[in-house]
Order: sequence, then C-alpha cells, then structure tokens
Amino acid sequence: MSIATVGSPAKGKRAEAPTLAPWVRGGPADGARRYVAASSPTLFAPPSRTEVLVGDCREVLASRKSESVRCCVTSPPYWGLRDYDHDDQIGAEASPVEYVENLVDVFRAVRRVLTDDGTVWLNVGDGYARNGGTGRHGPNAVVGNTRKMIQKRNCKVPDCWGLKYKDLMGLPWRVAFAMQEDGWFLRSTITWAKRTAMPESVRDRPTSATEQIFLFSKSPRYFYDPQGVREDSGANLRNFWLLGPDPTNRGHPATFPRELAHRCIALGSGVGDTVLDPFGGSGTTALAAAELERHAVLVEINPDYAHIIRDRIDAAKAEL
Repeated sequence: MSIATVGSPAKGKRAEAPTLAPWVRGGPADGARRYVAASSPTLFAPPSRTEVLVGDCREVLASRKSESVRCCVTSPPYWGLRDYDHDDQIGAEASPVEYVENLVDVFRAVRRVLTDDGTVWLNVGDGYARNGGTGRHGPNAVVGNTRKMIQKRNCKVPDCWGLKYKDLMGLPWRVAFAMQEDGWFLRSTITWAKRTAMPESVRDRPTSATEQIFLFSKSPRYFYDPQGVREDSGANLRNFWLLGPDPTNRGHPATFPRELAHRCIALGSGVGDTVLDPFGGSGTTALAAAELERHAVLVEINPDYAHIIRDRIDAAKAEL
C-alpha cells in the first residue's frame, strides 16, 4: 500500500511528492451480499483497493474527483479531548464554536466528492464544560494524549452557548444542526451503546455509555440498503446498536468498533463502491470496507497514524 502526502506538511517536515498508486489486495469472497447483525464477514473479499492520503482532509479532498465516493463513514477527533501531535488538527480549537465551523467546512469538501445519492455516517463525541479538575479525566488523565490536550487548553469553561460549569455541551447535536443548516439532510440518529464503557469517577450523574451516529444524505433520495444489516429476527434494523470494543486499538488512542463501520458501510453502499473516511485514524473504515467488497479512500493528517493504518491492513492480510 502506498501512502501519499497531499497538501501542507506538518511544521518542520518536508512535503513528499504525491504517489497515488493504491494498494490492491484480494482474498476469498463469502458470496453473500447481505450482512446480518452480529455475523462475522470473511477477510478479504476481492478486489478491494485501499488508498491512504496524508494531509489536511479539506486540502486533500479538493484535489479529488467530484462524485467519486458513495459513502462516508467517519469519527472526527472529539473537541478538546486528545492531542494528535499536529498543529492543524481538528479538535484542538480554542473554542467549540470553531470546532463546529471546521467540521462544517470538512463536510462541504466531502459533499463535493460524494455521489448525489451518497450518505455520510458521522460519529461525534460529547463533553462537559469544566474548570480545572483532577483525576483520570482531568489534567492528570491516565491517557497521555488526553492529558496533553486538557493541559494545553487549560480546561476552562468555553465562553459560548451560555455554557456553565458542569454543563453537557451537546456537541454532537450542535454539529448535526450546523450541517443541516449547511444543506445536509439529517435522516437519522443512532445510539451506539457501548458494551464496555469507560469508567468515570462521578457521583452526581450516570456514567456515560453511549454516543451518537448521525445519518446524513446529500439529496432527499439516496442509496440505502435495508437488507444490508437486519435484526436477528429479520426485522428492519433499529437505531440502537449495542456494540463492544475491538480487542486492540493498534497504537491509536481512539478507535471505534469495526462492527460499527461494517453496519454503516453495508447500509450505505454496494459491492464495488468506494467508501471515504476523511479522518483515517487507525484504519477501521478501510478494514471494514475491504471485508464487504468495497474500495476505501482514507485521509489522515498525521503521517505516524497513516503508517498504523498500513500496519493494520498488512497484519489483516497476513492472516489469510
């Protein structure tokens, strides 16, 4: 798999000349189009093509052909949570208002490369307005990337939206409504219930164990395969998904379950379609796309994580 650097390089790093040849891999197909909830698809269905591009996704997508992807499945960095070691990273803005605006800009770029009948499946995390704080999720957080980010922004209540200390900021819905105002059709919200939730040392509210996934479409009529994923009973899939974590995050501090990506891809695309993830992360979207006979284009701003994607895909290929 080749990794291409597109757009502005990180500070202190020289941009490489783009090499866009994709890595092609194949394997035995399971012969089934339908993907039933809780099933395990076969690795890998041929011919699946994975392309990983390094750079700011807004710049990278500007160079891509319009209407070239059928489906976008992604989880942007959550605001103010983790430091991904890049000056231009989304999620490190001084204000959550800027974070929302930046995501709207990203999905304008996505809309241009999305087919007219394409969909976006977006997972965005929430957070609480706070001043200082200690413990596992404050300035002394156990996860190094979290600790660095919280210390960097000095953990102050944002001066916007009337937020007060301890307020839940409602970021997923603020992003969703901003995208709706920008022209997207907001078609559904799905509750992802985590089998293993992150422990919280709170005593004045329930532990957070869910996140939202939003389904957006570019047009009022769009591709959606209701047979792509069904309930065990055979009924239409509901918008409450109980999913467990993957066994390992392979070096990336925040990954969503592969089963989550499977469902979005199976519902929002067909065999042979191209799936986009503008925040490539650890490559989960690419792995799920390959298993379901789709091509994948991933954009990742941090070259180190781009190599994590390569390593994960190579490791999965070696298991064949």
